[in-house]
Amino acid sequence: MTRALRPIDRRALFASGAAAALLAATGVSAGPSPVRGGRLRMALSGASRSDAFDVRFSQGLFMQVAMAGMVFDTLTEVGADGTLRGELAARWQGSADARVWHIDLRPDVTFHNGAPFTAADVLASFALHRDTILSDVADVDAVTADQIRITLTGPDPDFPYRLSAPHLVIYPAKHMAEAMSGGIGTGLYQVHKFLPGRQLIGQRVDQHYKDGEAGWFDRVELVSVPAEMVRAEALRDGYVDAVDLTEADLLEGLAHVALLPDSKQITSAATVNLHMPQMVGTRAPLDNLRAAERWWMG
Repeated sequence: MTRALRPIDRRALFASGAAAALLAATGVSAGPSPVRGGRLRMALSGASRSDAFDVRFSQGLFMQVAMAGMVFDTLTEVGADGTLRGELAARWQGSADARVWHIDLRPDVTFHNGAPFTAADVLASFALHRDTILSDVADVDAVTADQIRITLTGPDPDFPYRLSAPHLVIYPAKHMAEAMSGGIGTGLYQVHKFLPGRQLIGQRVDQHYKDGEAGWFDRVELVSVPAEMVRAEALRDGYVDAVDLTEADLLEGLAHVALLPDSKQITSAATVNLHMPQMVGTRAPLDNLRAAERWWMG
């Protein structure tokens, strides 16, 4: 069983034609090619003064957006087009019964503190989940510094898909405590300022393996705004570019605001100056938590 690029139907992703129609209806353009530059400002709910980059504890939307596709990476990801693809994993191959998986890791990746990414980091990060999301993992070991072998208690042909779960971010094994408190990952954005429960500012790293494919903003700013009405006002008045939202009537009818995915099942709202891929997810707000990585300013 080898790696295959296949659409993940269970993610309920729009086909490109339907997505284009949706985005045209909401005012968000899917046409322009991505351009690098600018900053993304998001007002989000779900922050707490006890927030940290620690996946062992429950996290609200604020920290979920901060981690997935921004500060940290996972081994695989579900792209905006619904395709399962490698992130920190370069490729993978399963045994005939889908019980043993060999995963080749992406070479020449470094953490934000300069430490090289190796198999040891995956083993240390996965150890955090052996009693929860990875409870069916019988064994995981490093074959080389760039390859791991995972043995499951039973067959699972969807195991590479499971590795895209936001909880399965990869920490630096030798700096685990620092990474969990202040945010040290391999993601597109390095933590510049973090005030738990209040604010996160991420600065685009100079070089990244996703250059030319993602990470279009130079800077991403997240601010905690618990009240939905205040978040809506901040977007309406131009203080932020995107918000999570559940009540369409707070912003409905404004020409410079797009309700996503639409006014009947709204999860977020954004200024029409923001652009996004032609295929977008519908099950989670802010493009399945990866808006900072995938969107761009027009």
